[in-house]
Amino acid sequence: MEFRHRPLSGINYTDDDIKRLINEYNVQFIKLQFVDINGQVKNLAIPSEHIDRVLNNDIMLDGSSIKGFRNIETSDMFFYPDKNTFQILPWQEKDGRNSARLICDIYNADGTPFEGCPRCNLKRLMAEAQKLGLSMNVGPEAEFFLFEKEGKNITTKTHDKGGYYDMGPDDLGEAVRSDIVSTLQEMDFDIEASHHEVADGQQEIDFKYSDILTTADNVVTFRVAVKAIADKYGLHATFMPKPVYGINGSGMHCNISLAKNGKNAFFDKNAEYELSDIAKYAIGGILKHIKSMTAILNPTVNSYKRLVPGYEAPVYMAWSLANRSALLRVPAKRGVSTRVELRSPDPSCNPYLAFATILAACLDGVRNKIEPPKPVDANIYKLTEKERKKMKIEALPGSLKEALGYMQNSLIVEKALGKHIVDEFVTAKDIEWDDFRTYVSKWEIDRYLAKY
Repeated sequence: MEFRHRPLSGINYTDDDIKRLINEYNVQFIKLQFVDINGQVKNLAIPSEHIDRVLNNDIMLDGSSIKGFRNIETSDMFFYPDKNTFQILPWQEKDGRNSARLICDIYNADGTPFEGCPRCNLKRLMAEAQKLGLSMNVGPEAEFFLFEKEGKNITTKTHDKGGYYDMGPDDLGEAVRSDIVSTLQEMDFDIEASHHEVADGQQEIDFKYSDILTTADNVVTFRVAVKAIADKYGLHATFMPKPVYGINGSGMHCNISLAKNGKNAFFDKNAEYELSDIAKYAIGGILKHIKSMTAILNPTVNSYKRLVPGYEAPVYMAWSLANRSALLRVPAKRGVSTRVELRSPDPSCNPYLAFATILAACLDGVRNKIEPPKPVDANIYKLTEKERKKMKIEALPGSLKEALGYMQNSLIVEKALGKHIVDEFVTAKDIEWDDFRTYVSKWEIDRYLAKY
């Protein structure tokens, strides 16, 4: 077998394969990676000579130390590595020595999947879809900013003044993007495009769609790789949704499709718009549940400073065949490329939770044959409030607090995530909102201190 930094599609790693790769690449440490409920990457480094313990699921985790996991009375948990996620981390190579990672599911001490593990939960939802003969593919478009550093301090000064699709010398992010793309290709990512985005210092790198578990793994890896490569250039990469007032924020548009019997289930050449009933029901399901999903897709206080009119971010709940002012749009390509683009998610979301809620909404639409409204061709941003009301176009929640209210009353979100994740997520976000609500900002000082 010819080895690469990750297995080729359809090839499964055995224990012997991994051990051979460890020797071939002189791997010193194995990073056991997982994410918490907020989607933050955590890891435990194990010397490679203990690989047998890793592969036998013998490595333990103190779940009480991870937000949203376990209390101290039931804190013993175990790493269950997914062997097919074995990858060399190119940016950590030093003097011919390497580190590798394995993405892990977190299991309870009794050998059952932990209900609070975002990755285990997504696999549970995928199994539900399989009962209907369906699977979901997602192609995300994660945007990010590159900012200068002053010593160890991060600034919001961009190191270029480039615009959409610009190139050097205006686009100084070109070299960084090229290095990121090369690194990701070493890790067997299929990169489809990279370019400068609309705002100064804003970048986008798109990788090919895949099943939602692989894509969620890829999003997490992507965010780590982008930050690591940017740091080599003395820059800070951030996936914060709206880091600078007055310019575009960063989104993570998700191109979604369902498959059945290995074929794109969204395409029907004989149907209206060449969209199958399954596609229309999926659109209907997303539109029905989008308010209750928004806290997961846009999980920070800052997320809602992106979701305002005028900065290319979707605010209004409608779908269209091409209209980029709509929440959902159907790009022009058909056949195997038929898909629906959900434009509201941002790159601060936990991809495992985000994809689980999107899948649950689509499945509810299919099960209950939820018909979507008629597509909207008009520029929704230019419609008056009265016109939007007449067309029954509602707006997304305007704050994290409002979004949490919809989420707490949603049976679909609880079905998608389970009670443990919902309770822990809401508790954490309530604290975040209260911290924001009571914090005295510079804006308030500038506006009120002298005046009153």
